Amino acid sequence: MRNQQATKLLFELSHPGRRGAIYPASDVPDRTLGDLFPSDHLAESLPPLPEVTEPDVVRHFVNLSTLNMSVDTHFYPLGSCTMKYNPKRHERLARLPGIGDLHPNQRPEDHQGMLALLFDMQEMLSEVAGLPAVSLQPAAGAQGEFTALLAAAAYFRDRGENRTKVLFPSSAHGTNPASAALAGFDTIQLKQTSNGLVDLEELASHLDDQTAVFMITNPNTVGLFEPNIKRISNMLHDVGGLVYIDGANMNAILGITRPGDFGGDMMHYNVHKTFTGPHGAGGPGSGPIAVRDFLADYLPGPIVHRGDDGSYSLETPSKSIGRVRSFFGNVGILVRGYCYLRTLGAAGLRDVSEQAVLNANYLKAKLEDILPVPNGQRCMHEFVASAKQVKQQRGVTAMDIAKRLLDYGFHAPTVYFPLDVPEAMMMEPTETESKETLDAFADAVRSILSEDPDLLHTAPHSTSVSRPDEVTAGRNPCLSWMSCPAGQ
Repeated sequence: MRNQQATKLLFELSHPGRRGAIYPASDVPDRTLGDLFPSDHLAESLPPLPEVTEPDVVRHFVNLSTLNMSVDTHFYPLGSCTMKYNPKRHERLARLPGIGDLHPNQRPEDHQGMLALLFDMQEMLSEVAGLPAVSLQPAAGAQGEFTALLAAAAYFRDRGENRTKVLFPSSAHGTNPASAALAGFDTIQLKQTSNGLVDLEELASHLDDQTAVFMITNPNTVGLFEPNIKRISNMLHDVGGLVYIDGANMNAILGITRPGDFGGDMMHYNVHKTFTGPHGAGGPGSGPIAVRDFLADYLPGPIVHRGDDGSYSLETPSKSIGRVRSFFGNVGILVRGYCYLRTLGAAGLRDVSEQAVLNANYLKAKLEDILPVPNGQRCMHEFVASAKQVKQQRGVTAMDIAKRLLDYGFHAPTVYFPLDVPEAMMMEPTETESKETLDAFADAVRSILSEDPDLLHTAPHSTSVSRPDEVTAGRNPCLSWMSCPAGQ
C-alpha cells in the first residue's frame, strides 16, 4: 500500500500552530526585529514555511527515502556514472576526529596529518595516470576538464601561440565541448567510424597550427578502447597540440594501462566515481587533474609539497591559473578515495578493472541476442545496446524498457546516449556486482521484452509517479510549489 505521507509535500502536511519544539517563555525583554536590524533588511511578511511537528518531519523524510532507488538498495546498471557500491568503512574513516572536524583555515603546521594524506593522494593519482603533476582542487570531472583547458590556454599564451580549436569525437561526454567553450576555445565535433572509433582521416583534416587540444574518453562512451590512441597522440603532438583524456572511464583500465603512457598530456579523475564516494542528487564530487611536467607551473594552487625535513607545506605554482575551488578541493571525497587506493594497492586496482570488464562482457553476452550491441565483439567496462529492432518489431522503446525495469526493482540504465546509437541503452554493471545480480537483471530484461507493449508504454506501475511530462518540465519548470498547477 502506498504511503500517502511520503507522497505529500511538507507544505501539504502543514497546520497552523504546529511546532517541532515548544520553548518556555523568555525572560529576556522583548525587542522587535526593527530594533535590531535596519528596516530595509527586513521582509514585509514572514516566509510561508510549513508548520509541522517533529514526527511529521521524521516520518515524511524516512518514508520519502523508501521511494528512492540507491546503490545500497538496488542494482544500478547506470552507464557513464559508475554508480558502484561504496564501502561503508570509508564513510567511517572520513568522519574520524581529526579528519571530519578539521578546519581548513588552520595553519599548515597544525594539520600536517591531513596534508600528508593529500600529498600521498597526489602521488598515487600521479602514478595511476602516468603523469607527474597533480592538482586536487577541481570539485568534479567537468570542473577538472575546465581547469585543465585553462592551464592549456595559459601554456599556449606563454609560448606566444594563438591556438583556438578544441576537437572531440561525437561520442564525447557533453561536458567536453561545454568546458572547452567556457575556456574560450572554438569546438569542433568529429564523426566516429562505423565501428565506434575515431576517424583518423577526419581528425587529420582538422589538425593545424590552430589546434590546441583533442579531448577523448578512452575507453570511449560505447565501451571500446581506442586502438589508435598512440597514433592519435602523435598526430596531435606533431602539430604542437595536446591530448586530453577524459577520465570518466578509468574504471576499465586501472593498473592495466596509463593515459600518460599512451600519449595523454592532461586528464581528470572522477574520484567520486572511480574510487568510490557517494554521489548523485547533487552530492559532492572530486575531479583532480594530472598533467605533464611542462604544464605543472600552470596548475591551480595550493598544491601540497613535502620538504626535505619531512614537513608539508602549501605552494602555488609560479604561473598558476589561480584557484578554481576553495581550500584543497572536496577533501571528504578525497579521503574516501585515498582509503580506497590504500586498501586495494596496485594489484587490487588491476583486479577492479578486470572484474569490471568481465562483468560488462558477461552481461553483454546475456543480452545481445535480444538487445544487439552495434560496436565490437568485446567491450570494456560498459557497452551500449540498441532497442532499435524491438521498437521496429513491437513498438517498444528503450524508454519503455527502462521505465518497466523500475517495477522489477532495478534502476534504469542511461538511455538515448550516446546519440550515435539508435534507441541506446548504456549498461555498466561495475566490478562490485555478483553473477547472481547480473543474471537476475538479464532475466528481468528478457521478461519485460515478452510483455504486452501496452503495459510497457505506461510503465512504471509501482511508483508514486509514473511518466512525468519531462519536456514540459524542462521548458517550464515549477520553481516554487505555490506556482505549480494542481497535480503537477
